[in-house]
Amino acid sequence: MTSSVSQLTAALADRYRIERELGAGGMATVYLAHDVRHDRKVALKVLRPELSAILGAERFLAEIKTTANLQHPHILGLFDSGEAAGLVYYVMPFVEGESLRDRLNRDHQLPVEEAVRLAREVADALEYAHQHGIVHRDIKPENILLHGGHAVVADFGIALAASRSEGGARMTETGMSLGTPHYMSPEQAMGEREITPKTDIYALGCVLYEMLTAEPPFVGASAQAIIGRVLTEEPRSLTAQRKTIPPNVEAAVQRALSKLPADRFASAKEFDEALARADYVDGGTRATSAAARETAARPSAGARAFRATPWVLLVAALALFARERMRPASPPPPISRFAVKLDPVVASGLTGQVIALDPAGTRIVYVGTTSAGSELLTRTLDQVDPVVLPGTLGALSPFFSPDGTQLAFVVGTKLVKIAVGGGPRLPIADVGSTFRGGTWNEGDTILFADERGLHIVPAAGGTPTPLAAPDSGLTETYRWPKFLPGGRSALFATADTSGDRLAAITLRTGVVKRFDVVGADPHYVVQGYVALTTIGFGSTSAGALGVGTLVAVPFDAERLEVLGAPVPVADSVQVGGTSRTAKLGISLTGTIAFATGLTGVSSLAMLTRDGASRPLGGPSRPFATPRLSPDGTRIAVTVADGGGNDIWIFNRASTTLTRLTFDGSAVRPIWTPDGTRVVYQRAGSGADLAWILADGSAPAESLVVAPGDQTPGEFTPDGRFLVLREGNAQGVRQISVVPMDSARIPRPLFTSTFQNHSPSLSPDGKWVTFVSNESGRNEIYVRPFPGPGGRWQVSKEGGNEPRWSPTGREIFFLAGQDFMTASVVAGSTFVPGEVRLLFRSGGNPELVHRNYDVSRDGLSFLFARRDGTEDQSMIVLLNWFENLRARR
Repeated sequence: MTSSVSQLTAALADRYRIERELGAGGMATVYLAHDVRHDRKVALKVLRPELSAILGAERFLAEIKTTANLQHPHILGLFDSGEAAGLVYYVMPFVEGESLRDRLNRDHQLPVEEAVRLAREVADALEYAHQHGIVHRDIKPENILLHGGHAVVADFGIALAASRSEGGARMTETGMSLGTPHYMSPEQAMGEREITPKTDIYALGCVLYEMLTAEPPFVGASAQAIIGRVLTEEPRSLTAQRKTIPPNVEAAVQRALSKLPADRFASAKEFDEALARADYVDGGTRATSAAARETAARPSAGARAFRATPWVLLVAALALFARERMRPASPPPPISRFAVKLDPVVASGLTGQVIALDPAGTRIVYVGTTSAGSELLTRTLDQVDPVVLPGTLGALSPFFSPDGTQLAFVVGTKLVKIAVGGGPRLPIADVGSTFRGGTWNEGDTILFADERGLHIVPAAGGTPTPLAAPDSGLTETYRWPKFLPGGRSALFATADTSGDRLAAITLRTGVVKRFDVVGADPHYVVQGYVALTTIGFGSTSAGALGVGTLVAVPFDAERLEVLGAPVPVADSVQVGGTSRTAKLGISLTGTIAFATGLTGVSSLAMLTRDGASRPLGGPSRPFATPRLSPDGTRIAVTVADGGGNDIWIFNRASTTLTRLTFDGSAVRPIWTPDGTRVVYQRAGSGADLAWILADGSAPAESLVVAPGDQTPGEFTPDGRFLVLREGNAQGVRQISVVPMDSARIPRPLFTSTFQNHSPSLSPDGKWVTFVSNESGRNEIYVRPFPGPGGRWQVSKEGGNEPRWSPTGREIFFLAGQDFMTASVVAGSTFVPGEVRLLFRSGGNPELVHRNYDVSRDGLSFLFARRDGTEDQSMIVLLNWFENLRARR
């Protein structure tokens, strides 16, 4: 590794870890790197220093950004770009597989059908880019990657950025040029300033020519010789070199290679359509001419005089079949993509599925973070704003009935249903506290998963019946089942420490079939594909967000067989919660909706009372639930790193971040009043509490072990008691208190059948504020501590995550994204005062545990602020699978 790249490696260490060189070209060197923020492999390309010096780094980077919004299944996207250590770099997804150049170097020629299919996929990508005003300018086998047997075009816009940047006209002085001589159009070779999409059509014609004949249409001993032939000679006939090439493919390629742009196809789409008319006979080993097909389809006068024997009928049927094949297929509907800003945002700290589409793909339902808590919101595709579905407070994991008129979801430990048009909430079954997704078939049967396996229950209500469980020797769970058409079998995902994989089950036999296909949350679509989300293995911190890629796998729903390799559909799909579940929904008809916009990476910052942000410095990580030490000099924070969750300590003076725990399951820290220890929750089923010296000088120790799970709240000012949230096996949350003596046995602070959580104590230890849904939605309340006594409601229109100000004169809380303050009248009794908005937090609501902290003077607030946009959008894709099926 050169010294300059070593400097780049050091400069990008907190974002990308460069692992090895993958290759070098005329413009850049490409490295395999690890994206530290998103825990994924990427291709990091470093522009040649002499080239970046000529082009001008700032202008080059400004121009390359124009391609960052290209989203197409056959276009390799742009993740990032920048300048570091004097080097210009840009980051793209790392595609497992080989380039088309690698394939041609090995096989020389491709089967005719495969070559035409790959060319059509590239043409589809070019048409999309051209419609967005982007010309690639450097289409060649090196820039076409093969992922799962399908074409993905790389380096979109790189040549464009180079040509438009300030030194583009001087590149020839270095011996470098925009384009590759074998694939340059005549106008590009002659140095025309105006380069149109027809240049890409010419280059694609050259690539297809090479796939069919093993070499480009023009070769020579030097670049000048090649360009001379490009300008003066005509390419040799394809069929003269390879008899199995259909005449219409020959004609399409020759037209694409026309010297004059006006003689080429008007668009890449026209080139694609011309190639679509290719006719292969006997498995592609022989091609018939159009004249021969027409003769075979038109019987002679003598044949018409014969009696219509079965043989004649057979010949007529074959002729009719041939004629139908000749007829151009109706083009699939165009892919539609639109974004809808989400307000309220999709709840991120939840572990279940949060987006559902009805089977027809016309209605979206999602779990949103409202002032009242988590509720279901719905919108049809033609609606502008979502509306709250009444009766869905606390709802998780929604899924539709087969006719789309009813919606099932989980509240606590109960599986319930409502009519989408409104009506009472009806019980279905008790499903426990580890529900992992459900699905509803035409026979009015619901299949759901929990930590024990798969179960079925009548949608009308009843007792669940076990269907299948993981083998006792496997450390796996079943999750997110989806019925296949007919409702006789279902897909689901198996999950263990290595990740998620596709599986299927037949209801009649209960037999499970596993597939060697990586991905979570499978959805079958009628076009014959299973869509899954591939993400980095390991859990995601509570409250943090990861990013996944949606892929589609050809699948036979009758035989339960995978028919091909995964094809990328969409990147930047949000993944949140410890379940590694994507925030997306897909209808049976193939409509896709997924959340995007927010990043999982954040920076620690202090916000003033007017919402102004002051970053604290230090690295950006997937931070969650930060807590200031009692003296304000350190911050304990959850970090999702290396496939797990651990507690780290941030030193505000040195801006250094030091790891405190190493068990991969530590979340939600709080400090002891003297600042010597950090208490945290051990995440997972039946979570307990542990504590550890804040300087890391001794191993962690168990603090509270009790039935159910415990989430730390706060210590009393004297440190003698710990107030916490307990969850029992029935899914009910209550506020409890633990004496810090040797027994450490929690006892309820008050009993209730409602959900109570997120306790915070007044500075004098006389009052406790908390969240309860006793009114039908989450509100902030105050009670005497330790009791007995009455209670007072503080919030007016919903609230979560309360925190008593260290001054004792205010209670802070969140109402959705609004950061609120409620004044407190001092005295021996509690008197609630005025409630008002301070600012929009931009934080990531965690709902059952506070995701911010307050300075000792009550004038500033600690948040983990997401890097990048604070907005969240839902991307909707229409007709994607129809187009994918048409291209196969």
